[in-house]
Amino acid sequence: MTAPPLTDALQELRDAVAAAPLGLATPSRDATTRTARAVVDQVDDYLLPRLRDLDAPLLAVVGGSTGAGKSTLVNSVLGARVTAPGVLRPTTRSPVLVCSPVDRAAFSGDRVLPGLARTTGEGDVTGGLRLVTTEALQPGLALIDAPDVDSVVEANRDLAGQLLSAADLWVFVTTAARYADAVPWDLLRTAQERGTALAVVLDRTPPEAVTEVAADLAAMLQRGGLGSARLFVIEERPLTDGFLPEAQVAPLRDWLRALAADQEQRAAVVRQTLAGALESLDGRVAAVAAGVDEQAVAANALRSAADAAYDGARDAVSEGVSNGSLLRGEVLARWQDFVGTGEWMRSLQTQVGRLRDRLAAALTGRPTSSDSLQGALESGVETLLRAEADRAADRTVTAWRALPGGPGLLTGREEELSGVSPDFAPVAAEEVRDWQGYVLDLVREEGAGKRSQARLLSWGVNGAGAVVMVAVFASTAGLSGAELAIAGGTTAVGQRVLEAVFGDAAVRALATRARADLDARADRLLRYEEDRFEALLTDAAPADDAADRLRAAVATLAAARGAAA
Repeated sequence: MTAPPLTDALQELRDAVAAAPLGLATPSRDATTRTARAVVDQVDDYLLPRLRDLDAPLLAVVGGSTGAGKSTLVNSVLGARVTAPGVLRPTTRSPVLVCSPVDRAAFSGDRVLPGLARTTGEGDVTGGLRLVTTEALQPGLALIDAPDVDSVVEANRDLAGQLLSAADLWVFVTTAARYADAVPWDLLRTAQERGTALAVVLDRTPPEAVTEVAADLAAMLQRGGLGSARLFVIEERPLTDGFLPEAQVAPLRDWLRALAADQEQRAAVVRQTLAGALESLDGRVAAVAAGVDEQAVAANALRSAADAAYDGARDAVSEGVSNGSLLRGEVLARWQDFVGTGEWMRSLQTQVGRLRDRLAAALTGRPTSSDSLQGALESGVETLLRAEADRAADRTVTAWRALPGGPGLLTGREEELSGVSPDFAPVAAEEVRDWQGYVLDLVREEGAGKRSQARLLSWGVNGAGAVVMVAVFASTAGLSGAELAIAGGTTAVGQRVLEAVFGDAAVRALATRARADLDARADRLLRYEEDRFEALLTDAAPADDAADRLRAAVATLAAARGAAA
């Protein structure tokens, strides 16, 4: 299989990183987001533009710490005031790109740093990249005076990092007082990791400490793997008309001019930085892929927590349906009304066959008792469903609060999600009523065409259906004492009467089918409730193959680089 062109593979990688799903607030999410953004910025701002135009002028970014003297250094190297030193910190002026008039076209469009608009305003202009041309700079080299890398303004820090990522060459400015600070060395390590061509300027060095401080910094660079970086030392001397003394700035100026004049040297710098930037993508994109893996792990944990809570609710509903607890209270009272009580009840228990017609008369003679029983059952099942759905919602919210990514998904929704959804009650009521209708349909279906159909009709379908419904809840494990005697005994009698009409196997089948349908409806209701949590996860969680796509894009880029070598 032929490898794609390098620029195509790089664009594919860039798009995959830009689309990396990082919607869950996991521990490494912020760091991963920064890494992904830095990769996308460098591909957009440097790698693609440079690969498409290898002969474009060399871009050197002058960056460094607050108060390091970057702007004064740039002005002094050029012998012209092209950028204004910041008197107040932090400065919010736009970064300044200085180039030869000959190279203006190379930087006035969006080939380099396409996200920054070009301006030509004088003084402190905020926003965009200020483009300045000067004859003091030879063709082939451009300089950017970047914001402070340790600015207290986050936007300035981010912009400085973006500019450095777009550079063929870093000219890193620090001072004798701050060269060992953490922030400069974080960036110097970044340069080392990316293979970026680097020059270091040690500014504002007391003359009496030049040898000692320069030697210490050189040793630090060596230990940090940056021994090949050019080191320039500028002593702290009075400025002359705002410029550094000529003797102090001449070595850096001469080196830059030589670089601008020598196409081979420029090409070598470009190759070094380009190769280093491409090689660095492997590890950086691997870090993004690891962050996406973390997102997937977090999403699975959140989903498992919701599943466990709602599986528990299903089990609790199933137990509540079968353990006889629904035959308490109002349901029990309505059942007694329905089948009769006292002496008549005891007679039924001993003479079921002989008194079937008496039961039929009781059923048909009290036409509202079956409706009352069904209403009580309906209310009891709805209450059970609501209680367990409420409990599952609360358990899910509690679990999510303690899991990575969960609190962020719950923000602003905790009260809403801690209980059932607003439309649960009417939906549950409709499901239970439909279940009762389903049971009645089963009874009609079972009685159709049988010799006992007339007897069934004399009972009334509602009466027979009510007995089937009670049979579904007839386990007496949850009852005791008088409740057990009444519920257990009367249920058994009702079932035996039904068996006389339909047959033993048919009655068992009716109860089994009725129970299975009720279970399915309960499951549907609880899934509907759990879907509220699943919807939050669907919006935030990565696709199953998201990290694999990133790794595949890295592999494709490696193949393209190999083919281009």
